Amino acid sequence: MLTRAFLITLITAAAAVPVYAQTATPGVDARQERQQQRIDQGAASGELNQREAGRLYRQQDRIQGMEDKAKADGVVTNQERRQLNRAQNRASRHIAKEKHDRQKAR
Repeated sequence: MLTRAFLITLITAAAAVPVYAQTATPGVDARQERQQQRIDQGAASGELNQREAGRLYRQQDRIQGMEDKAKADGVVTNQERRQLNRAQNRASRHIAKEKHDRQKAR
């Protein structure tokens, strides 16, 4: 009887791990946090003016919305991960471009 209960617990735990792993997006979350920090730093240093920073923050909000939508069904597919990665690549380029465009905060 103890063996059967242990086996059921083991199977249940093993089944739960892949589901959890599929909805977790630690790489996306960490990257989004770094991008937010880059925007914050640029706004604080004057490399980004208020308009540029606002635009970049809105872009980050859209990426967060994409991530939330991808997680809504409980599974983040490889295609959704690629879309998030492409959106973050685009955002990273925009951050770099805006920080180095010689427009300064007044």
